[in-house]
Amino acid sequence: MVTHVTAPTAALLDTLPTWVTLLRAPNPGPMTLDGTNTWVLRAADGEPAVVIDPGPLDEGHLTAIAAHAPVELILLTHGHHDHVEGAARLSGLLGGVRVAGLDPAHCVGGGPLDPDRPVIVGSLEVKPIATPGHTGDSVSYRVRDVVFTGDTILGRGTTVVAWPDGDLGDYLSSLRRLRQEGPVPALPGHGPALADCAVAAGYYLEHRLARLEQVRAALAAGAETAEQVVRVVYADVDPVLWPAAEWSVRAQLAHLERESRAPSPGLDEL
Repeated sequence: MVTHVTAPTAALLDTLPTWVTLLRAPNPGPMTLDGTNTWVLRAADGEPAVVIDPGPLDEGHLTAIAAHAPVELILLTHGHHDHVEGAARLSGLLGGVRVAGLDPAHCVGGGPLDPDRPVIVGSLEVKPIATPGHTGDSVSYRVRDVVFTGDTILGRGTTVVAWPDGDLGDYLSSLRRLRQEGPVPALPGHGPALADCAVAAGYYLEHRLARLEQVRAALAAGAETAEQVVRVVYADVDPVLWPAAEWSVRAQLAHLERESRAPSPGLDEL
């Protein structure tokens, strides 16, 4: 039985850019795949580094990240514990380095990022891209010809829309936004690196819209609760993932309800 649908067209990236190092946290599982991907970015020897997603509060993992000092900035893609739990501890290990994301609750040593303002670290320019949907505070980062996608796009399978914080309408818009980044690598929060962000985003968009149609069909066939919809729509998914699938279904149901309440074009002119 499959655990998640995998994009057949989203080819894997063979080699990481020379300025990117992957440190994978030792927290594998059904939701985290091989573990949380921590990305260390350094333009050249002697320049300060950027860390994206320090991961869980695992001392061995955080010590391995700290060995890549000097680090000037710790960035977060979103506030789920498997990405941010170790952030404050890592900041301390590095002497109080700033931790920044979109949610002020997870920031250390400064306020949240401005998604419209690039961040400069050494000779690297990091451009935040607000990509809400998986969570309300999800953000991706464009650095040179690479996009770090957090959990908005995974390296294997599809992600959850973590309702009620996550929103399907936002997620669909974020996928369309990432598709505009073009044929550049996507380095995700979990799983292997993907060769083409636009292809992966397009597949995710197609898959999510297909799931939405399946939810509509399940409702038309008599499903009345989110749990019943999960059993019909996610019958091809390992039941261990059904609780997460229920988050997505609740997000889909909320999206359909909003659609049903939306006024028809020109209705306010009658």
